[in-house]
Amino acid sequence: MKILVALCFSFLFLYAQKAENKQLLVVISQTWEAPAAILQRYEFQGDQWKKAGDAIDVKIGRNGMGWGIGLHKIPKDAAIIKKEGDGKSPAGIFRLKQGFGYAPLKTAYPYTVYKETDHCVDDVNSRFYNEIVDSTSIKKEYQSYEAMKFPKNYYEYGIVVAHNAQKKKGAGSCIFIHIKNVPTAGCTVMNENQMKEILLWLDPAANPLLIQAPKKEIENLLKTIPCFNL
Repeated sequence: MKILVALCFSFLFLYAQKAENKQLLVVISQTWEAPAAILQRYEFQGDQWKKAGDAIDVKIGRNGMGWGIGLHKIPKDAAIIKKEGDGKSPAGIFRLKQGFGYAPLKTAYPYTVYKETDHCVDDVNSRFYNEIVDSTSIKKEYQSYEAMKFPKNYYEYGIVVAHNAQKKKGAGSCIFIHIKNVPTAGCTVMNENQMKEILLWLDPAANPLLIQAPKKEIENLLKTIPCFNL
């Protein structure tokens, strides 16, 4: 036990010195097929992880989750892999990219205001696959995309998830955290106030991560975070 405690404190010292990731969004569903989950924020304070705010109910992919491409290793025996158009949210560990919305927001976190002509490309045959592009400044050779601004408020506030950053064809694209109250094609969603609260909480210096998976898999993912305990 003393050895384990010493190792833990050694990890904590190194972790605090490196300051790699000090904010987490942890999303846990009951099963691979469940379209709903619980999101809890955590932050690393002093020498330990602490909950930040209350746990909230969120919706995820209408067909649950499948292993995505991120910072984690996909188990060799994984049976459910995220694919384009499967209606599943990606399971795993992912960096968070920029926040976004329809209008400016005073937040310390990187934030982009998008227009109707900004598109997230989900055409697997496009060279812009899984990228957000300004359609007015490129030759539009893609057939399928999501407009980053439209009459509904779904993208009024959101965050880009760095899923499939390698742009592997057919592995899934355009994964966000955003506003909505029903299951999605693969994003993690909540109400507007909850989304805005997260955007205002995020600290770019904390290098926040999204960690999401079904209950039976989440513990193995969280073991990769030094001295984290649910």
